[in-house]
Amino acid sequence: MIIYVIGTGYVGLVSGACLAEVGNHVLCLDVNPEKIKILREGGIPIHEPGLESMVQRNVMAGRLSFTTDVAESVAYGQVQFIAVGTPPDEDGSADLKHVVAAARNIGQYMNSRLVVVDKSTVPVGTADKVRQAIQEELTRRGADIPFSVVSNPEFLKEGAAVEDFMRPDRIVVGADDPHAIEVMRNLYAPFQRNHERLILMDVKSAELTKYAANAMLATRISFMNELAILAERLGADIERVRQGIGSDPRIGYQFLYPGCGYGGSCFPKDVRALQRTAQDKGLHLHILEAVETVNQRQKSILLDRVISRFGENLKGRNFALWGLAFKPNTDDMREAPSRVLIEGLRSRGAVVTAYDPVAMQEAERIYGKPDDFRLAGSPEEALQEADALIIVTEWKEFRSPDFACIRKSLRQPLIYDGRNLYEPGHVRSEGLEYFGIGRL
Repeated sequence: MIIYVIGTGYVGLVSGACLAEVGNHVLCLDVNPEKIKILREGGIPIHEPGLESMVQRNVMAGRLSFTTDVAESVAYGQVQFIAVGTPPDEDGSADLKHVVAAARNIGQYMNSRLVVVDKSTVPVGTADKVRQAIQEELTRRGADIPFSVVSNPEFLKEGAAVEDFMRPDRIVVGADDPHAIEVMRNLYAPFQRNHERLILMDVKSAELTKYAANAMLATRISFMNELAILAERLGADIERVRQGIGSDPRIGYQFLYPGCGYGGSCFPKDVRALQRTAQDKGLHLHILEAVETVNQRQKSILLDRVISRFGENLKGRNFALWGLAFKPNTDDMREAPSRVLIEGLRSRGAVVTAYDPVAMQEAERIYGKPDDFRLAGSPEEALQEADALIIVTEWKEFRSPDFACIRKSLRQPLIYDGRNLYEPGHVRSEGLEYFGIGRL
């Protein structure tokens, strides 16, 4: 197929590259000329395992290209994906201005029948707004060209997005006309050779499915985080509890890991946007309000424990921080728990020395190079003369450290583990004080 993707952010670039990988010809548009320059030169503007080589491979094969020319792009594809950002507005709702602008551009320049696909995470009813924007532009032109609007939400995990797209658990398609349904079935046929993964539904149900999925996952995380605090009060071990409840097939083990809170570009934004959608319909989502409240509290749990040990005045203290990204295998620091911790420590006079395998450049972009925030070249370098080690992101390279080296490097043999990477008894046997989340 000939495909046009609007937006070369996380969703758009992964979708475009993966669609090209199975033989489609894909043109990706972005209004940011610097991003297009990077992509044309063989680089990628985000960190995602496996994506850079896939982009380069398909560019060289002539199946994937990039442009800033809107008219060229709209004229290019029979299937047009809208994959632009939907940042939170001041009231927590999703800001749809980029989605509507993309739809208007399609209406201005389309010259043949199209299937327009909403790939961005958008509130229920967005497809109607996209359809209206396109039709208004066609009417303004005096053009009578048929088109379809489809909801096809993404379910990509940062750090595993290429694998998720190429081997999807499910492909949700919201469509209401036979032509669009046939096009989407043909488009996704290469991704479901083993068995049918496409779930067909009405457009509004598809739009709600994306928000519901993220809200459910966020709920599981906040539930376990709250339970971990209770376990500490009761003298129970949350890891044993996790194993006990996870063994129930009705519950399962996924997203039952307590820690220092969730972040990123999806869960926080989508939980708030779903609450706002409900409020607009006169409904209060009490559970999701609690999910967000618990998560905000959990992001401060490591800071609270440092203050409990060292006091409010942290001047003269230095803390080693392992992990900056909100999760492993990404450089994304949007709403990351590390940011709450860094800002809390620095505001109390402490110096933070941080290490992350891939998010260092992003951290420098956010914080610059102040005297009280330093970036170390290795985990070991971050430890030097620190009053404690604080683990915020569960990168694989942090899983089996040299505890003797940690003890020797720190001023005080103290670890705050925000991701429960280690067995408490083993760490303590190495001569270190250890504090996890809900661990004995």
